[in-house]
Amino acid sequence: MGRASAIPPEVLAGACLAAILLAACVVLVAIVRAWAAHARVRARALRAVRGEREAVALLRARGYAIVEAQATAVLPVRVDGETFLAGLRADYVVSKNGARFVAEVKTGELAPSVATAATRRQLLEYEIAFDVDGVLLVDAERGRVHAIVFPTLGAARRARRVRRFSA
Repeated sequence: MGRASAIPPEVLAGACLAAILLAACVVLVAIVRAWAAHARVRARALRAVRGEREAVALLRARGYAIVEAQATAVLPVRVDGETFLAGLRADYVVSKNGARFVAEVKTGELAPSVATAATRRQLLEYEIAFDVDGVLLVDAERGRVHAIVFPTLGAARRARRVRRFSA
């Protein structure tokens, strides 16, 4: 192996400059990626806020009254005999003709559909945790309000009521 002094100074200077330029490029790429990620998050948040505003007008136009915004509930879950309390927050609790509903607002291509597992699970959780007559999925961007029903959940509730009253 040769000595460092055997390398001409111009080559060392060129190698150092190349290393500095490469490091600068790596930092620049990281900055651009972080900025792009931040821009996507901000755009998504703005879209959601706009969707919630549009949803209020849409729900009111369909005869629903806003009872509560950012409504909260607690869902108790038993894990190995110990109770865990899961806090939930729904976009709205609304009422119409004496019935109360949780209204969840979704925007985008996938979220406003029960075919999306996360949305379906969220609505099922709301149906169980909130003291309401049903759940609504509001697709604000398309101007749609969907009444969501989990038939087996309703059957299980009816069976529990029958057992409770017949005992």
